[in-house]
Amino acid sequence: MSTTINDERRSLAPPRGLATALDWATTSHKRAAVLLLAFALLAFIPGFFQIPAVDRDEARFAQATKQMLESGDYVDIRFQDEVRYKKPVGIYWLQSAAVKVGSALGVSEAHTTIWLYRLPSLFGAIGAVLLTYWVALAFVARRSALVAALMMASAVLLGVEARLAKTDAVLLFTSVLAMGAMARIYLNERRTPEKPVGWQMPGLMWTAIAAGALVKGPLVLMFVVLTAGALSIVDRSARWLWKLKPIAGFIWMLLLVSPWFIAIALKSGESFFVQAVGQDMLSKVTSGQEAHGAPPGYYFLLFWVTFWPGSVLAGLAAPTVWRARKEPGAQFLLAWLVPSWIVFEVVMTKLPHYVLPLYPAIAILIAGILERDALAKKPWMVRGTVGWFLFPAVIAVAVVAIFIVFGRDLGLAAWPSAAVAAILGLFAWWLYDVDGAERALLRGMVASVFVAFTVYAVTFPLLPMLFPSAVIARELHAAGCENPHVASTYAYQEPSLVFSVGTDTRFTDGAGAAEFLRQGACHFALVDPRSERSFVQRANAIGLRYALSQRIEGFNISIGKPVVLTIFRSMETP
Repeated sequence: MSTTINDERRSLAPPRGLATALDWATTSHKRAAVLLLAFALLAFIPGFFQIPAVDRDEARFAQATKQMLESGDYVDIRFQDEVRYKKPVGIYWLQSAAVKVGSALGVSEAHTTIWLYRLPSLFGAIGAVLLTYWVALAFVARRSALVAALMMASAVLLGVEARLAKTDAVLLFTSVLAMGAMARIYLNERRTPEKPVGWQMPGLMWTAIAAGALVKGPLVLMFVVLTAGALSIVDRSARWLWKLKPIAGFIWMLLLVSPWFIAIALKSGESFFVQAVGQDMLSKVTSGQEAHGAPPGYYFLLFWVTFWPGSVLAGLAAPTVWRARKEPGAQFLLAWLVPSWIVFEVVMTKLPHYVLPLYPAIAILIAGILERDALAKKPWMVRGTVGWFLFPAVIAVAVVAIFIVFGRDLGLAAWPSAAVAAILGLFAWWLYDVDGAERALLRGMVASVFVAFTVYAVTFPLLPMLFPSAVIARELHAAGCENPHVASTYAYQEPSLVFSVGTDTRFTDGAGAAEFLRQGACHFALVDPRSERSFVQRANAIGLRYALSQRIEGFNISIGKPVVLTIFRSMETP
């Protein structure tokens, strides 16, 4: 009977699709790179160009970069008049270069075109996928290395970071490069200790550490140190550490990072180090910054969503990974993963993307177990593969609900891609015991592309009220002023507004908004309902001539609250 049911299931299965592409790509590294690049673009591009600036981190990074371009000062980092010393300068330099190239190629209004600022994240994410393949080749065969890299490309969390103009996708790139070089040094020592290491891999590792330090401080160095320490403890020997060229490498790293750190120290004194180390890094360890505190276990719970679809196999792979923990490859990957994961779980401030640089180790571990065909087969564990269907099904329902709540319609445009994602997820789960884990995982990966298209290319662009700043910017530019001046009441002071309408955007109360309009033509005030009374009173008191231009209703996704703003325009002559 079960054989008949399996035959019926197989007859309903979709074509091999990505499995055929995987067969083709396994024959050479060039083909593997082509497949990974094509799949990464399919996974990351939907919505990349359409989604407006997202609050708050993306808009803050983009605005600080825009001010560098406006001022020509590429050392100091500022958001409006305030210094922004929480992160080093690397990401701002990369974004500045992207915007300059875009401007040179004729992109209109390049300084306020958010997708240009996202290009470093896109390239960092694609580079991290390709590097995951390169790293995995030190542990598994080519086909399994491809599977590991595809897991990263399809992971929900990396898809998010590839579309945001911030540090984390680039940090992932530098982290994977450093850890891949370190892995080759360590495995060479364990497998062929008589073979000399040379300078190439240590040079790559320390250069990647330096690049990571310029992007997000000492995190990459932390991964390397914790991994090296764990391996030395387990092996009961630290002599292999000399193969990392620690003295020369550390000096090289300092040579690469010190010019900017010296320049910012000369410009800001101790202010940068007080804010970056004291107020940002150390305070995250002891308290939940900006309401982002969470108890230990937070990342473990989020993992099942943020690493989907690969996470569905994580539980099935865990018993075999544990049994293989003393093998050199598994030992290195666990040393990469476990100590840093524990640190992140202990640190008070928690954000989903913090553990992203550890996901390649998980992907390679799962791919290695797939290669051995050693996934756990206990029925209660196999039932967890329903996750391939549950996630896209939940997304499909959530998208319809979002359209009903925010768009007052059923969101029919999102239904076809959401349905395809759910059907692929259903086949991945239902045919798991028929076609095997690899094909099921590949179907989950293709489902992730359709999930991305549904959410990023259809849902967000068709719901402009989720991005009030972009709506406001369009209204202001439609008013016919070449250089509008804007003030907003304190109820809405998001960074995306500053990025979209101008660095000189002011934030004030209702009375201050009336005084601002008094300064002349092409001045606009965004006034929330609570401030309208004081605005009108002050406007009448000073004899201000103004007009109601537009009323904006939206939703502030950064705080989860509705936004209602009235745009008033000055009728005063300059």
